[in-house]
Amino acid sequence: MRASKRAAKRRGQTIATLKTKPIPDTHISGAEGICQRKEIQPIVQEYIDRAVAHPRGKPDSIVITIEELKKPLRSISALPVMTVKCGSSSRAEAITGILLRSSGVSMKAITSALSILQNRESMRGASLVLASSGQRVEPDMLRGVRASRFGIAGSAEKALTAELNMLGINTQTVREALVLASKVASCRDVMAEVCISDDPDYTTGYVASEGLGYIRIPHIKKKRDRRGGRIFFIREAADIPGVIAYLEKTPVIIQSIKPCPGEKNLDEIIDCHHQ
Repeated sequence: MRASKRAAKRRGQTIATLKTKPIPDTHISGAEGICQRKEIQPIVQEYIDRAVAHPRGKPDSIVITIEELKKPLRSISALPVMTVKCGSSSRAEAITGILLRSSGVSMKAITSALSILQNRESMRGASLVLASSGQRVEPDMLRGVRASRFGIAGSAEKALTAELNMLGINTQTVREALVLASKVASCRDVMAEVCISDDPDYTTGYVASEGLGYIRIPHIKKKRDRRGGRIFFIREAADIPGVIAYLEKTPVIIQSIKPCPGEKNLDEIIDCHHQ
């Protein structure tokens, strides 16, 4: 599901300008999953309800796409979930950098990523950034790369719900972001991911990688800030078309979860990563 709102014409913009350089729609809400045929109708209704009640505003377009998967599902485990202790947005930025450096991302690439995330114009998808040089390499920089075709098996979802309930963070936002991040981390050429939600009321972002797990970072932005985005850091020698094909086209389902340690300080997370 993708919900969007048509952007208003800016002052001084002529019809001719709009034809040659259209203003992109504003993204309101998105969701997806892998399900059985019998589950389609209630899930579609749930997605529509979510789109029309989103804090980013009321959409004027809701597109629902239902596609039969032809490829076999690849089974993976969910990343372990942790929340790093963090009390301010300035500290959150520092923590983000430290976690990414721990995953092998260079300072140059981190600086490049932060400039993308701080841009007022939110991207539709994720940006691909080379983890050493910091070069941005997605073919379409307005569309970005859309991680897609991922889901979680019913038994794994029940186990995850139980784990997150014990931590007090069992929300739809956390569950869905974890499923997406777990697929991204399973791509062999992805070294790390950083995400900041464009939801103005949601101020917890995350850094994720196969080695670190899924690290929630509170106060990654201030409330009512509509900026957000997602960066995938990939190896310098990565097969870029192959990465995009895996992220967008290969169906992946989570069949098992890992223990979720809960809240940790930064040193504990880093020490655990290097053990």
